[in-house]
Amino acid sequence: MEVALVLHMNKGSGESSYAKNSTLQSKIMCLGKAAMEEGILKILKKSSIIPESMGIADLGCSTGPNSLAAMTEIVKVIEGRCCSLGRPSPELRLFLNDLFDNDFNNIFATLPTFYNRIRQHNKAPCYISAVPGSFYGRLFPTNSLHFVHSSSSLHWLSQVPKGLQSEERRMLINKGKIYLSKSSPQCIVNAYLEQFQNDFSLFLSSRAEELVSGGRMVLSFMGRTSSDPTADESCYYQWEFLGTALMAMVSEGLIEEEKVDSFNAPYYAPCPDELRNVIEKEGSFILDDVEAFPMEWDGGAVDHQQYTTVAELSRARGQRVTKTIRAVVESMLEAHFGTHIMDDLFKRYQDIVADYLSNASTKYINLVISLRKKETRGIMPEVIGYLKNILTLENYAFRK
Repeated sequence: MEVALVLHMNKGSGESSYAKNSTLQSKIMCLGKAAMEEGILKILKKSSIIPESMGIADLGCSTGPNSLAAMTEIVKVIEGRCCSLGRPSPELRLFLNDLFDNDFNNIFATLPTFYNRIRQHNKAPCYISAVPGSFYGRLFPTNSLHFVHSSSSLHWLSQVPKGLQSEERRMLINKGKIYLSKSSPQCIVNAYLEQFQNDFSLFLSSRAEELVSGGRMVLSFMGRTSSDPTADESCYYQWEFLGTALMAMVSEGLIEEEKVDSFNAPYYAPCPDELRNVIEKEGSFILDDVEAFPMEWDGGAVDHQQYTTVAELSRARGQRVTKTIRAVVESMLEAHFGTHIMDDLFKRYQDIVADYLSNASTKYINLVISLRKKETRGIMPEVIGYLKNILTLENYAFRK
């Protein structure tokens, strides 16, 4: 599966769009707000180091009302800090990144409102750009960013892990499942962990090239506190229930079993120790802090007081959860199974989720981590570059 080509949140503003079904992600962004503000303030902690121009990137911006929320808050913090110091605000270069098929048009349509809003808080020039592409690789020029923010994105892998099928394509190892399962063999667990380690390491090394010395990142994504990657809190049931709905359709002859066996979600919810290990091994960043926040499946969007019975409440929550999940994963499922089964699939999924929530309660875990790029010691990189150019010119003149 070419994840960069098929993964995107549901476009537009219809009933199944991400724009109308991203309340959970909005709540997650709010959980990381304090860490985001703290990271910005640490960059601006001394008036003498406020740069004339700041580069700020939001990676995995998606579409809809959440897309510009982080940038709006960041601009407010910068302007507030500069105002308190009696210093002029720096010009701001704001970059919105997501995969190629993201609904950037939806974002562009809201930019006039965004500009009007931030002009109330920021008096310096502000330039905003879209940067399509995978953040598992370079996106920006060297030393061009001061702060990087990302929310609800880094649990997505760059590709489906290798090793989920034998060398003979006919033998699919993770049969009947579409993600890590409590019954999955250890080789499946190892393949997912290895893919996450490789991807996150590449993410860090890419950002290390793009951030200035001492630049910061605040990243939030689905994770877990348990060392077990199949723990309930790791969104395990999100995929398990989808797999159950798909296998029910297999039993009714609506889809082929091989279709289910050959689909595996490019997703991994890490634990703090796994994050620390990759950060320490890659070596470019210092981990300042990591926090874990539990989240209700429906993001708290369903008012429990409106319903008089457990069954009614469970149905309402099941519907809310299903809309959220559909807005996120439908593009991948369509690419593999076809558009024609989506309504039926998510109706079945909704019933399964509602039944589960009537008898049990499981929460997602969202991790928020704060990172600081290790500061360059000795001569600044730009000075080194300048000296190299001078020496090259002198050597050339000597040879002549």
